[in-house]
Amino acid sequence: MLDALGLDTATESVYRGLLRYPNAGVSDLSVRLDLSEQRIRAALDQLVDMELLQSSREDPDLLRVVNPEVGLELLLRRQECELARRQEALARGKEAVARTVAEFAALRPDSDVDVAERLVGLDAIQGRLETLARDLSEECLAINPGGAQSQSSLDASRPLDEDALRRGVTLRTLYQDSARNDPPTLAYARWLDEHGGEVRTTPVVPLRLLVFDRRIAVVPIDPANSRRGALCTSAPGIVAALVALFDQIWEKASPLDSDSRGRPTDDDPAELAPVERELLKLLASGLTDEAAGKRLGVSLRTVRRQMAALMERLGATSRFEAGIKAAQRGWV
Repeated sequence: MLDALGLDTATESVYRGLLRYPNAGVSDLSVRLDLSEQRIRAALDQLVDMELLQSSREDPDLLRVVNPEVGLELLLRRQECELARRQEALARGKEAVARTVAEFAALRPDSDVDVAERLVGLDAIQGRLETLARDLSEECLAINPGGAQSQSSLDASRPLDEDALRRGVTLRTLYQDSARNDPPTLAYARWLDEHGGEVRTTPVVPLRLLVFDRRIAVVPIDPANSRRGALCTSAPGIVAALVALFDQIWEKASPLDSDSRGRPTDDDPAELAPVERELLKLLASGLTDEAAGKRLGVSLRTVRRQMAALMERLGATSRFEAGIKAAQRGWV
C-alpha cells in the first residue's frame, strides 16, 4: 500500500510490525512476519534511511519507530518537493526549446530555402495560415489549448477547414477536455467531426500547434505570451519532433463522442477519469489550484469543486490524507 512512497512490501511489513510491536527485536520480527533475519535487517536499514526509524533518546543504541502521522507526511512532502523540482526542470526545458525555436526565425541557412519565418501580429499569422491551408494536400494536425476557443478564432478557422475537408484533406484536431464545457467550441468540434474531421480531447496539451502535410509547422514563439507572434518552420528535425509529440498525445486522447470527463462507471466505481487523474498529478507536483486550473483550461471554482468531490470519494478529511489515499490506490 505504501509502495508509492518508496516502501517495498517487505519494508512496509517491518514498519507495520514495529508500530504494533515497538520493542520487538530482529529475531522476534522474523518469526512474526515470516521474513528472514537478513531481510529484516535490510528493511531496518531502509527505514533508517527514510527516517521512519530514529535513534532512541533514552538509549542511543536502540531505535524507535517514528509515528506514521509524522514520518509518512515527511515522505510525502519530500515526494511533492521532488515532483515540484521535476516540474520546474520541465518548465525550464520548455523555455529552452521555445528560445531555440525562436532563434530559427533569425537564421538564414546556407541553402536556397529558408526554414523559419517569424510571424508578428494576428493579420500576419492569419495570412500565412490561409496560404498554408490553400496548399494543403494530405493532412493537417492541430492542437488547441485553453479549453474554450474565442469566437473570432472559430470564425477564422471555419472557411479554411471547410475548404480542406471538401478537398479530401485529413484534419486531426486535439482540444482540451474543458472545451466540452463551452457550447460554441463544442459545436465547432462536432461540426468538424460530422464533416469528416477527426476530433479528440485530453486533459492537458503542451502548446498551440499546427502541422501542414507533416512538412511545415506553426507554433507560438512564446507559449506564455501570444503577442510575441508565431514561428513557421519547415526544419525537418523540428517538424518531425512536433509530429511525434502530436501522435503521442493523440493516442491517449479521447474521441469526441466519448465522455472523457467521465464519472466512475457502475462496473468500476473506483475508476478515475483522465481529467481527475491529471488534476491530482498537477496538485501533487506543487502547482496551486489556480495554476492547475490554467493548465486544465478550467476555472478555480471548478478545480476546487473537483478536488472536493475526489476527497469525498476517497473518504478524506484533508488534502494530505487525500494524497496518501490516492497514492495507495495508484492514482498518483
